Parts: sequence; structure tokens; C-alpha cells
Amino acid sequence: MTAVDLLVVGSGAAGFSAALTASHAGLKVVMVEKEPQFGGTTAYSAGVIWIPGNRHGRALGIADSKEDALTYLQHEAGNRLNHDLANAFLDNCNPAVEFIENNTHVRYEAVPIWADYHPTKPGAAQGGRSLLPLPFDGRRLGKRFKDLRAPIRTMMAFGGMMLGRNDLPHVFKMTRSARSALHVAGMTARYAYDRLSHDRGTRLTNGNGLIAALALSAEERGIDLWLNSPVVELVQKEGRVTGAIVEHGGKRQEISATRGVVLACGGFPADADLKARYYGHVRDGHAHRSAPPPGNRGDGIRLGQSAGGAMAEDVAYAAAWVPVSLVPQPDGTTLPFPHFYERGKPGYIAVDPEGRRFTNESASYHDFVPAMVEACRGGKETSSWLLCDHRAIRRYGMGAIGPAPLPLGPHLKNAYLISAPGWRELAARIGVDAATLQATIDRFNANAARGEDPDFGKGTDAYHRFNGDPTHKPNPCLAPLETGPFYAMKMIPGDIGTFLGLRADGHARVLDSAGRPISGLYAAGNDMTSVMGGTYPGAGITIGPALTFGYIAAQHAASAAP
Repeated sequence: MTAVDLLVVGSGAAGFSAALTASHAGLKVVMVEKEPQFGGTTAYSAGVIWIPGNRHGRALGIADSKEDALTYLQHEAGNRLNHDLANAFLDNCNPAVEFIENNTHVRYEAVPIWADYHPTKPGAAQGGRSLLPLPFDGRRLGKRFKDLRAPIRTMMAFGGMMLGRNDLPHVFKMTRSARSALHVAGMTARYAYDRLSHDRGTRLTNGNGLIAALALSAEERGIDLWLNSPVVELVQKEGRVTGAIVEHGGKRQEISATRGVVLACGGFPADADLKARYYGHVRDGHAHRSAPPPGNRGDGIRLGQSAGGAMAEDVAYAAAWVPVSLVPQPDGTTLPFPHFYERGKPGYIAVDPEGRRFTNESASYHDFVPAMVEACRGGKETSSWLLCDHRAIRRYGMGAIGPAPLPLGPHLKNAYLISAPGWRELAARIGVDAATLQATIDRFNANAARGEDPDFGKGTDAYHRFNGDPTHKPNPCLAPLETGPFYAMKMIPGDIGTFLGLRADGHARVLDSAGRPISGLYAAGNDMTSVMGGTYPGAGITIGPALTFGYIAAQHAASAAP
């Protein structure tokens, strides 16, 4: 038997936050991860955290308050907002992030124009709440670098070079700006050098950089991280969770945890049965591809339920939605590419299988998918086509395809991208009604030429404009699609994580069906039900609470009598 104070199950942001907080509080900690690599969904993510009133925003002169943030959450989630969780998050998010930055290698920066996703609602911020992790040098991990989960391959350039949010403007301008060309050349040269000794680039951005910085900090604290070590069952004595049975090194062994167990296994986006139960379009037999790792199968939720924990089902949406395209791979399989950015750029529109626009393309990815589901209700599939002209695709790229000078040919050859010289020919190639599509294009182009979108309001708020091109006038999100050839890419529903999870209180303690805390059992990250009531108020609303409730769980465990 291995004896510790706190056992942390999972190795994403929530797990590392809990482990590091507990270690600094004087507890002995072990982390267990069932996969052969650490990082979970966080390693795939942008690593952004939503932290109202943070010190980085204040340093930029951005005014914010807990009251404003709570007002915004109330308007977002309505009667689904759990005020205990919301207040616990808002009271602890800044202490949690300041602890992380003061005691680990993680560093964040505020983005002053990164608005909340619904910036016209009361309490919304026009920027500053979403914090972006700074790049991290993966070589600092040494031999442990190989154990870090790599990002989704479709999100890396040249098969292994990471691009952060701050790199993208340079990529878009690399053929038109000497400064951007130098920036991209520097990244590419670093990547080429890395490949002499590594199987991918070591300049880590986004969630990969965040996890690497947390992992190095945990290693320096002497926190053990066991890989290939799934939890088989929780151990309970006299109604208290006191440890777990773990498979490690080919054997089952008990880990005794006097202060309890933190479940941070990443929710259930890879569990087909749970998705069929909670995703309506999947239940109808329509396609869906989840972006998180295939090991995220609801293990933490089931462990919590086995100890008497209840699942919270009253959420607006079961998951954080994102439209994805399926990128063909050399072995005949496909990988999902999440469409976060280009939909908001000038020169793009999305149409349903009938050839009609159905939503504001510059709205958040989470809002886009329900609109697509509704547009396809009663149809044979849930899908849409993202369309653009030649000028747009060469300037901004499309899906997994980078901008010029990167080639289009391979993507046309494998049919990831479909092209035609005119709209009627393209309509025939993608199977939509030519007259309907032409009418859609004609109406959109006439309005876009004036910078207007009377149908859906593309480019009319601060979040839309953040995703647009600030150099394009008069509307950074709108341009006619008029320079052939024209292009189409198919998108289907996807997700970047689940919102349904275990009921928990403001101390991150798992609750039973009567609302009573289960002694010694905590949940954080996507194993805990969404703080936002299954809504998506802004960038970082998953990892921000994950870091925060990992911190809260460890603080409570450290203060609780064993």
C-alpha cells in the first residue's frame, strides 16, 4: 500500500492545480493518469483562462469587478446558474491564478480586446477577462518531454510546429509584412532545429505550454505522477473516501489518501453511450466528432457515482460545442479540425445543406453548432458548408489549410477542400441547389460590399470584430465572395469537452442526490458540472474554473481534519 495525503486522478489543468496547491500546503501528493502521456484535454486546448478582475487586466487599466461578472453569468445562465459555485469561482479565481503564477513556471497575459462572447449583455467585458498563457520551452522538461501529450496534429503546422494566438496575425500577414515574415521565419527555423533531436517542435504555446510549465513545477516539488495507472475503484470507510485501488506497473495496489481524492479525469467526450444519451443530434444518428483525447470516457464521473455522487443534468448544453472539419490522413482515417477563427474573417460564409445561410459566422463556435443543428433538424444529417473565395483562402487559410504560400493542391486532391470556377459549379460539386446558393451569395455580396449584414449582424459587436481582420474596412468581418475560384469545406458538430458532471459545492466536494457532501471526495475540471450552467460566456470558461476548483479542493483538503 502507498500512503499519501491527497490522491489526484487526472493530469490536466485541474489535476495539476490541485496537486501543486496541496504540495505547497505541506501535503504529500500522488497524481495518477490512466493514459501513457500526461496533459489531458488541456494539452489540446488554447490554455486560455477566464478570470474576471485579474491583475493583468488591471495593469492595463481595464476596470472589472465580481459584481459585473456575476451579473453577466446570471444573464448567460439564467436559473441554471448555481450561485454557490459561481460565487466560489469568482471569490477564488484570482487567488488561484496568482498562486499558480507566483509558485510555478506558468505565466499569463491579458488580451485587452478579447471580448466576452456576448459583449452586449449586462456585465459583459469588452476585453481583459481572458488570459493567454505565454510560450514555454519544452526542452526544459528534459526526458519528460516525450511524456507530454502532443496537440491535435491538425492544429500544428508542418506536422509538429505549434502556433499560438499571438502568432496567427503574423501568419496571415507573412507575405505582406517584413516583420511578420521574420516572425514566421524565426518560428520555422526553431522548429527545423528542434526536429534534429525531437519528434515535434519544443516551442510550446496554448494549453501544451501551460501543461508543460505545470508539469515541470510539479516535478521540482517532488510530486509523483504515475502514467498508465487507471483507478479501478474508490475505497470508502465509514462513509468517507479514503483512497483508491490503482493499476500500476501491471499490478493492482491501494493508495491510501488521508485527506481524500480529487477527481479530474476530463469528463466524457469520448464515451459513445453518454454522448448518445445527452447529445440530441448523436441520438438521432447524426455524425459528431469530439476533439478531446480518446481516453476521456467519463471515468471520474463513474467513480464519483460509485461513491454515491450525483450527476448534475440541469445544464443549457451538455458540451462545449465547436464545428469541425474532418482532415484526411495518409492511413485513410480522418482527424477533426476545430473551426475557431476563420469563420469571422472577411470573405467567408456558412450555408446549410440547402444552400442557405443560417447563422452569424463570426459568433462563437459554441453558438454556431446549435444553430447548425436547428437548421438541419429533420434532415438526413447535421452539417454545413463553409464557403470562401480565392482571395480569402490565400490570405487567411481555411480549416487545417494555411494561407499563402502554403499549397492548396494536396487538400483539393484528397477532397478535404472542394473548388469550382463558379458558384453553380460548386453547388453541383457539394450537392446543394444551385439557384438557392446563387441567391444566397448574391444577397450576401450586395450587403457585404457596404460592410452590412442585415440578416445575421456579422461584425456588429466587439467579439465578432476581435475575430475579424482589423485592417479590412469598413467591417472587419465582411467582404464579398467574388474572386474565383470558389471553395467549400464540410463541417459537422464537434465538442472540446463536456459540461455535464458531478454535483459539487463551493469547496469542490462531490454531493450526493440529497445535496450532502461526500467526505473525502472532490471533483474539478470537466468531472465537475459546469460552473456556467452549460453556457459558454467567454474564452477560457473551462480551464479558468478547472484551475480554480483544483486550487479550492486542495485548500479544503489541507484544512480538513484527516
